[in-house]
Amino acid sequence: MFYRTVSSLDKSFPDMKASDFKEVTSFTMLSNERYSFQLFYDSDPGTSLANAPTNISLDSPLKDCIKLYKVRCVPAEHPVTGDNFDEYYERTKPGLFPDVLEPMDVGERILKSPSLNAIWFEVEPCGRFPAGSYPITVVLTSPEGEERITVNCEIIGANLPEQELIFTQWFHVDCLRDYYKTGDYDAGLWRIIGDFAENASRYGQNMILTPVLSPELDTYTTIYRTGVQLARITVEDGKYSFDFSRVGKWIRLCEKKGIKYFEINHLFSQWGAAKCPQVWATENGTYRRIFGWENDADSPEYLGFLKELLPALVDYLKKIKRLDRCFFHISDEPNITTLEHYGKLSSAVKPLLGGRPVMDALSDYDFYAKGICDIPIPSNDHIGQFIEHKVPGLWTYYCCGQWKDVSNRFFSMPSARNRAIGVQFWKFNIKGFLQWGYNFYNSFLSFTKINPFLSTDGDGFVPSGDTFSVYPGRGEKPMPSLREVVFFEGLQDMRALYLLEKMIGKEAVLALVEDGIEPVRFDRFPYNRDFVLGLRERINLEIKKHI
Repeated sequence: MFYRTVSSLDKSFPDMKASDFKEVTSFTMLSNERYSFQLFYDSDPGTSLANAPTNISLDSPLKDCIKLYKVRCVPAEHPVTGDNFDEYYERTKPGLFPDVLEPMDVGERILKSPSLNAIWFEVEPCGRFPAGSYPITVVLTSPEGEERITVNCEIIGANLPEQELIFTQWFHVDCLRDYYKTGDYDAGLWRIIGDFAENASRYGQNMILTPVLSPELDTYTTIYRTGVQLARITVEDGKYSFDFSRVGKWIRLCEKKGIKYFEINHLFSQWGAAKCPQVWATENGTYRRIFGWENDADSPEYLGFLKELLPALVDYLKKIKRLDRCFFHISDEPNITTLEHYGKLSSAVKPLLGGRPVMDALSDYDFYAKGICDIPIPSNDHIGQFIEHKVPGLWTYYCCGQWKDVSNRFFSMPSARNRAIGVQFWKFNIKGFLQWGYNFYNSFLSFTKINPFLSTDGDGFVPSGDTFSVYPGRGEKPMPSLREVVFFEGLQDMRALYLLEKMIGKEAVLALVEDGIEPVRFDRFPYNRDFVLGLRERINLEIKKHI
């Protein structure tokens, strides 16, 4: 077999050869970060596979700090939408794309194959090793003999600062309940929620969508997604009472897994807040849906319900000392035609939130200018106007519509384009990032449920890679995608830039970043492997100089 160690930004498409890629023989990292590289391998199509089994092991002082993953390919029938792509795409035709990172054990066997294959190495010293050089030798043993491939890791004696950016990808509990076929917050579902929240936290998410009521996101207006309402509601003779004990259990579990912030689900329907989410209650002894698509968002009955629900929820969050970590939503992606209606609902709700802010994904500046939304979250291709107006505490997001010039995480884009957003976050001092699909395993408007290993594009409605970044794994454990890991590398780049900024100042760091390129914008960046990797090496060397 032919082996080559390559960067985390290279993709192992089956029709390529390991020899096509630039070899990585060394890298630098800070003491408390996580670094990934890959081993690409293939064999001559004419080679006999009779002695195929090859065992992989590690010989390194860092070996106990290294996790191995097999890079698996999944189909992308819809890698782009029509002609919606620019020059910074890797592939735009349907095919097999590398994405799943399936955990491997050291000592596990790999098989010869004429197709290109990859093993992913995740190095995480966790600050346990002093600064210095540490060889990582990959040992491949087969009946033909032993092959040793060494990559040198230099640990720099500095630590990344804690991530201050708030990062959420919407956590769809109903998709977990549907995929694993659990009951309504039974022991199995709680265990799965914990596993997926832990994976989310491991790769930089520190905020989680919290379904006090069942979110009706990406849902057709005559159907309902599986209910996952945390609040228990009772109605007796027209009077509401609330039990938030499951909200408390959710918060405690998520905090245990590394989550710090909680975004309460949207209080009104998506794209303009026309209707209500589904709300279930035990009314006079019967458990039934008391609000849903048939109810107008501004109906006196629903607004009256919110006037009782929200103060009770705020009191509970104050009691458990978590209100200051909670954020609220009105409606996802309203546009200028719904501004007046959205404003009416916002005015009705904001006095009930205990002073906590309203945040929503929206790209029309008027929502902020008129004081209707406290934290506007414009898409990264519409953020320019918000930057020009120097909106404080600015967030951004992307989804299926952000395909031109800006960073995103579609299968069809090079990994460098995914990772580049970390530099953009740093330059513009972005405070938060939102992406809608951590684990959305449904089709367009949730008409059907999908198998994420077979349908990576929501059954054809968005480019592959938009709807989820994590896979159901062995048993109940989730498996990360390489896109999730690469995005986290971008977050580490951001933190390294903030560290260097503290050492030499923002202007000096910006001069280093933009040396030889046009000024960085969200819609302008050299999305190529060598620039992104080279920039991070230059940052590390500057940090080393100023320790």
